[in-house]
Amino acid sequence: MSFTRRPLLGALLASAAPLLLPARTRAAPPPAETGPWPRALVVPGGVARLPLGPASTAPQVFTEAGGERVPVLVQGDAITWTALVGIPLAAPVGPAHLRVVPAEGSERDLGYTVAPKKYQEQRLTVAPRTVDLSADDNARYERERAHQQQVMATFTTPLPAQLRMRAPVPGRRSSSFGLRRVFNGQPRNPHSGMDIAAPAGTPVAAPLPGRVIDTGDYFFNGGTVWLDHGGGLLTMYCHLSRIGVQVGQMLGTGEPLGDVGATGRVTGPHLHWGVMLNRCMVDPALFL
Repeated sequence: MSFTRRPLLGALLASAAPLLLPARTRAAPPPAETGPWPRALVVPGGVARLPLGPASTAPQVFTEAGGERVPVLVQGDAITWTALVGIPLAAPVGPAHLRVVPAEGSERDLGYTVAPKKYQEQRLTVAPRTVDLSADDNARYERERAHQQQVMATFTTPLPAQLRMRAPVPGRRSSSFGLRRVFNGQPRNPHSGMDIAAPAGTPVAAPLPGRVIDTGDYFFNGGTVWLDHGGGLLTMYCHLSRIGVQVGQMLGTGEPLGDVGATGRVTGPHLHWGVMLNRCMVDPALFL
């Protein structure tokens, strides 16, 4: 069965883009912004920072579609709260809404507007065997997808005060977030992370403090580590040649978690780095 017709969880399957050659061009990095939070960019695949107003206790906030819990952060000394919302790559342009449930009082609707963003597209013609799955491989993929859906549902508190991340590995960005590849006329899910070209064996380090919540060798992603940073902010590291951590282990910023490799469905060594917020894969560049 061809996996081009299946919803590959663009978030889950790192190799939606790096099956073959990296993109020839890449988008310019977003402009620098000071402060401890990710840069706001209210587009599909971006992040919205929405003020909730002052309150003595943090409200709970949920997405309209799917009811996923959204992290809420305090700003300043006046106990003013802000919702930090990950926007799905598949989100429609236009009005969107959150459900705000205060500790006291009635719940309310909070609206915002998703602006359009055009991501790059690359069209390739390849041998069908490079993009089609055998029955055995497809069965393995289905088993792994069910497991990783449970991993992606992790929500713990609190978030770290500093959400700006350091790059997990030095190197050239070989494929940017949101790139859509079309193989043999069949569109793939957009690339759900950032690919960083680096030699095999290069150490990969945690970009923020976090707890290891999953490790494994997966069909598409190869050697993989997931970190939980709190509040539904998760990061994923794929195609590792070596995994140097165990589930439950706590890591500080800069501590190693494994080495760059070429495991899984790839043709050369690189790190696929994904950032997930309220179960949406968002652009890692916004956190750098």
